[in-house]
Amino acid sequence: MTTGLFLTIIEAILPILVTLGLGYLAAWRRDFDSHQAGVLIRLVMLYALPLALLASILSTPRERVLSAGPLAGLILVAMLGVYIVLFAILRWGLGRRQGEAALITMTVTGPSVPFIGIPVLGQLFGPTSAVPISVASLIMNLCQIPLTLILMNHDQQRQQRQQQDAETNPTWQTTLRELGGHLLHSCREPVVWAPMLAFLMVLANIHLPLPLKSSLQLLGHATGGTALFASGVVLCARQVRFSLPVGLMVLGRNVLIPLGVCMLAFVWHLPSLTLQEGVLAMAMPSAAMNVILAMRYHMMEREIASVLFFGTISSILTLAFFIWLTNA
Repeated sequence: MTTGLFLTIIEAILPILVTLGLGYLAAWRRDFDSHQAGVLIRLVMLYALPLALLASILSTPRERVLSAGPLAGLILVAMLGVYIVLFAILRWGLGRRQGEAALITMTVTGPSVPFIGIPVLGQLFGPTSAVPISVASLIMNLCQIPLTLILMNHDQQRQQRQQQDAETNPTWQTTLRELGGHLLHSCREPVVWAPMLAFLMVLANIHLPLPLKSSLQLLGHATGGTALFASGVVLCARQVRFSLPVGLMVLGRNVLIPLGVCMLAFVWHLPSLTLQEGVLAMAMPSAAMNVILAMRYHMMEREIASVLFFGTISSILTLAFFIWLTNA
């Protein structure tokens, strides 16, 4: 490994370790708790991240946005394609409960691109990193999260009906109404419509005045640090424990999926930049959103929190490996 590449890896990875450590220390000192971490995550998802994506996409050359189709396809296969396959294996192959299968699938296929992707990809690729971050955020918010919520809600309702000795199950009409409601709610989220608006503005060759763009970036720059700090608080607040299922989920999230993306990019003969952005975006550890889902439905809380903890810590090594492998 050359000195320049080693320094690049250190510059990309060290801020993650330091900021996570500060969040963990703050929780250990009881300066912050998990509720306050949730407030910080809400700040990121509603304001800081949408502004960061909006400003970054508007700074991306129009030609780069127009050529993002292969990268979007690569991320779509890694996040939604693997989601469908893995859920089918867990639900019908291994006989897991529908809600548990959906939560495990979301944990394995839902990377923390909006959080950890900002400091890592931004350090490596500059403003163009907004493209893979935005694509991954859109797929997660428009597809993965609504689908996971529907499957977990459906399973919870069925369990409640069985406890009440009722024979009726939720109808497909009810499920479709839930899907429509979740999609409509997702489209209202700033993290969804803000990057879509920015993409349309770039395609229409509409530019914001530089002072206004700088104003958007002021809060947007807080995205990566605030999200990582909140994740460190969450990691300290939950009682984590390593087990074989936790190790398998971390292995799938941090290693197997980005390796699959790398091989798929080679097969498709994609450009080097597309391969690098796609692999590193999918090499991010599991998102903190999965812990929120586990806590909301009181399902596999310790296991999912453990995946977040061990996945985030081990990502220091796995991200360094994929940065070296793709020569980013």
